[in-house]
Amino acid sequence: MLLEGKKLLITGVLMDSSIAFHVAKLAQEQGAEVVLTSFGRTMKITSTIAKRLPTTPPVVELDVTDSEHLDTLAERLGEHVDSLDGVLHSIGFAPQGAFNFLEGTFEDVSTAMHASAYSLKSLAVAALPLMIPGSSVVGLTFDAKFAWPVYDWMGVAKAAFESTNRYLARDLGPRGVRCNLVAAGPIRTTAAKSIPGFQTFEDSWDERAPLGWDVNDAVPAAKACAALLSDWFPATTGEIVHVDGGVHAMGI
Repeated sequence: MLLEGKKLLITGVLMDSSIAFHVAKLAQEQGAEVVLTSFGRTMKITSTIAKRLPTTPPVVELDVTDSEHLDTLAERLGEHVDSLDGVLHSIGFAPQGAFNFLEGTFEDVSTAMHASAYSLKSLAVAALPLMIPGSSVVGLTFDAKFAWPVYDWMGVAKAAFESTNRYLARDLGPRGVRCNLVAAGPIRTTAAKSIPGFQTFEDSWDERAPLGWDVNDAVPAAKACAALLSDWFPATTGEIVHVDGGVHAMGI
C-alpha cells in the first residue's frame, strides 16, 4: 500500500472527473486517511461528491483567500487528524477578464494571483503546524514555460505558482517538508470549463503527445500526485513532474 497510514489534506474536489477526486480515491485505496476542503456554495457539492469515494471523508471549510480560514485551519483539522503527511493544492481561479491579456485589469490579475499562486504558500503555512518531517506538499500546474492560447493571465499566475513552489521547497526543506508540482495536460474539469476556448487545447494535444492524451482521463496525473505524496520521492523537492503525454518535450 503506497500510502498506508498517511493522513492527507486534499483541496479542489468539485467533480468526480477532477484530478483531485482521483487523488483522493487513489489515496484511500492505497491506505491513506483523507480530509477534503471546500467553502461557500461549493461545500454542498464537495460533500455530495465525497460520498462517491470508497470512504466518505470529512469536509473542512477553507477559502484560501480568507485569512481567518487559514489561521484556524490547523485547529479545525485537528478535530479529524492529529497530524498531516501530505497536502494537495488543486486550487485555481481567475475572473473572465484575466483571459484577455491586453484588456485584463490589475483587479482581474491580482485576484488570479491571490487564488492561484499565493494560495500555495498560504495553504502550506496554514497546514504546517500539523505536518511532520517527511511530509509532502503537491500542487497542480499547467506548464508555464509557454504563452498558451487563451490562458493569458492565468498562465502568468501559473508561472508565479511554479516559482512559489521553488521558494517553498527552499524554506520548508529544513523542516523535512517536500514541495513538488505535477504539470498535467488538459483535463475536462470544472477549472477547464471556466477557460474560454479550452477546446483549443483539447483538439491538438492528443496529436502532439508521443504517448497520446485523453482529456477525460485524470488518473495518470492523479497517480503522479499520489507517488509524490508517498515516501517514494524522499529526496525530491522543488520539482515539476510532467504528466502530459510528452508534449512538453516536443517542438512545434
